[in-house]
Amino acid sequence: VLSAPSGAGKLSLLTRLRAADDRVTTATSVTTRAPRPGEVDGDHYHFVDMRRFNELLAADEFVEWAEVHGNRYGTLRSELERCLTAGKDVILELDVQGMRHLLRQGQDIVSIFLMPPSLEELESRLRKRGANDENDIRVRLQNAADEMAARGEYDYTIINDELDRAADELKSILDNERRRLQDS
Repeated sequence: VLSAPSGAGKLSLLTRLRAADDRVTTATSVTTRAPRPGEVDGDHYHFVDMRRFNELLAADEFVEWAEVHGNRYGTLRSELERCLTAGKDVILELDVQGMRHLLRQGQDIVSIFLMPPSLEELESRLRKRGANDENDIRVRLQNAADEMAARGEYDYTIINDELDRAADELKSILDNERRRLQDS
């Protein structure tokens, strides 16, 4: 599980990891939020309306789900099974609620929290992204402070102050966890 505040660099880091390691995949989440410019349905997310999300929820189709920034996000059981059946290491990009949900279910996970170097840098990244209005940026920054307070619940923390170094650190964690599993 990889968690981070909005704008901390999850997508950039995961893009680098997938390019460097073909044994890694990510499960595509379902969300009720609108696509951002350049996002492709089925690739970045499965974009659905609230009615469809509630149908999936009622049918117990999610392994985890949460409401974040006023939108819902969830991981479909079928998507997770598809990734696992492919024999790859699966990284779930989840918020703190999603990670906690998996732990409460007794899931055996490795959790990594990606930190921005500072709240000021995080705000700068959110503004440069240009995808959020002023109110949304304020909400995301408040949520970021709450999320960062939970980083001690994670197995690992990476500070994304330099993307290449953070990517190397993520790859090192993955390699170490693979070795640990082989040795057990």
